[in-house]
Amino acid sequence: MKEHHLAILRRHMVEVIAIHAELSEELIGRAQLDPRVIAAMEEVPRHLFVPEPLRALAYQDTPLPIGFEKTISQPFIVALMTDLLAVEPSSRVLEVGTGLGYQAAVLSRLVAHVWTIEIIEELAQSAESRLAALGYGNVTIRIGDGTSGWAEHAPFDRILVAAGAEDVPGPLLEQLAPGGRMVIPTGPQDRQQLTLILKGPTGTVRSTAIMPVRFGALETVR
Repeated sequence: MKEHHLAILRRHMVEVIAIHAELSEELIGRAQLDPRVIAAMEEVPRHLFVPEPLRALAYQDTPLPIGFEKTISQPFIVALMTDLLAVEPSSRVLEVGTGLGYQAAVLSRLVAHVWTIEIIEELAQSAESRLAALGYGNVTIRIGDGTSGWAEHAPFDRILVAAGAEDVPGPLLEQLAPGGRMVIPTGPQDRQQLTLILKGPTGTVRSTAIMPVRFGALETVR
C-alpha cells in the first residue's frame, strides 16, 4: 500500500476509536477522548510498529502479535490508556513494556520525555531502531525488569504499564510523583481491570477500576 492509502486507514482507525469511546461512555465516564490523544494516534504510523507481514492489518482495531508471545495493544486501548494519564507537555513519563515502541511513540508526541523499559532484549533493540529511524528523539529505552521502575530518572509524573499485574508493583508506586497518575491492568489474569492510580500531594494512593481488559502478565527477572 502507498502512504496515502495508509493515511486513509489511519484516519478510519481514529474514527473507530471515537465510536468505541462513545459506546464505552458508561465505563470510562465520558463519550470522547482528549483530542490531543486522537491527533497523536492519527499521526503515528502504526504500520511501522508491527512485523512487516502484518502491516496490512495495522489499522484494524485489534491487538496484533509482535513475537515472543507478545502483542501490540488494540488501538482503542492505547488511546484510552494515554487519555487516562491526562498528560501535559511537561510530563515525564515511564512506560513499562515497550514492545516494538508504538505506545512510546504516541506518548512522545504529547510529553517532554518517555523512559520505557522492555524485558525482552530483541524487542527493545527493534523498538530503539524503529524510534530512532522515525525521529522520536525524546524516548529512552532500557532493557530490564519493569517492575523495578527506573529509579535514576524518578520521580515520574505519569506511569503507564502495558502488562497485567496482580497488584501494583511497590517500586512503581514509590517512583510516581505526588500528584501523579499511573494506568495499569491489575487483578487475576482472567479478571483484569484497567486501573487508574492517583497519588495525592501527600502520597496517599487512590485506585479506580475503569473497564475489563486482557493483557499478558508483567514479567520479572528471576
